[in-house]
Amino acid sequence: MKISNETKVGALTAIAITLLILGFNFLKGKTLFKTGNLIYAKYADTKGIMVSNPVFVNGYQVGSVYDIENADESLSSIIVAIKLKSSYNIPTNSVASIKDNPLGPASINIKLGDGHQYLHSGDTVLTASSAGLLGDVMTKLGPVSEQIKSTVHSLDSVLKNINAIFDPNTKHNLQDVIANINKTTASLVVSSASIQSMLNQQSGSIAASMNNVNSFTKNLADNNNKVTHLLGNMEKTTDNLAKADISGTVDKLKTSVENLNSILTKINSADGSFGKLMNDKALYNNLTNTVRSANILLDDLRSHPKRYVNISVFGKKDKSRPLTAPLPIDSSRQQP
Repeated sequence: MKISNETKVGALTAIAITLLILGFNFLKGKTLFKTGNLIYAKYADTKGIMVSNPVFVNGYQVGSVYDIENADESLSSIIVAIKLKSSYNIPTNSVASIKDNPLGPASINIKLGDGHQYLHSGDTVLTASSAGLLGDVMTKLGPVSEQIKSTVHSLDSVLKNINAIFDPNTKHNLQDVIANINKTTASLVVSSASIQSMLNQQSGSIAASMNNVNSFTKNLADNNNKVTHLLGNMEKTTDNLAKADISGTVDKLKTSVENLNSILTKINSADGSFGKLMNDKALYNNLTNTVRSANILLDDLRSHPKRYVNISVFGKKDKSRPLTAPLPIDSSRQQP
């Protein structure tokens, strides 16, 4: 029986389409028949997991997602078929979680349990929801955000207290304080300029003082011999003073003072002659009367000399009465 060309082309086309479908499914990790080690996982949210996405255990890829189908019409749970590359000993208490990756495809990570019974082909592994990379970040940022909220609340309370404290009068006083600070800084600038002028090496007062000190020290250096001689003289003088009998001199001075005090005591007393002369009023009165009588006698001698001396042969003797009191100063000076 002869086969037509059209039949050959149709058969080849069907075989090519079949091979294409099988190859496409093979590349996706699916085979025409569900053979091999298959385990299942049930999730409420697959987080974008797709067929042929990898499955890891401790970072090692043990298989891939073989199929995804809904368990019921409400889509409340989705069953993910995981095809393992080989027969692995996965404990029954292991947990499979979907790990999404913003920079790549999502994957399933199986965290091995510590049980001694293992999953077989067709068993269902335990599942848990994973927050993923962004979820982990948000989980870590959650306490920080709470702290930030608490800090902002505290800062708001502090600002309210500051606003309550800084009433208009306080603000005005604060402005005055700032103005005084500005004045103080301006004064400090002027003072620093004055200090700078004082420190100027050419015309500063400190430089002039240092020049004077240098000149003084130069003069001392130039007159070193004289200063040495002066110090030697002072040393000799102090030696002489140290050798002098100052204690004996002081004792003699004390003795002289005591003798002088004794003499003054005797003068003040009425027992001695000098004391009687100093303290006897009768002697004072007699001396006064004697001086008065002498004055009267002298005045009478000047006024009447002929009464006392008569050298004239023919003269007449003066028979007037003698004076009983001194003449006045003007009368005593007149010529007889």
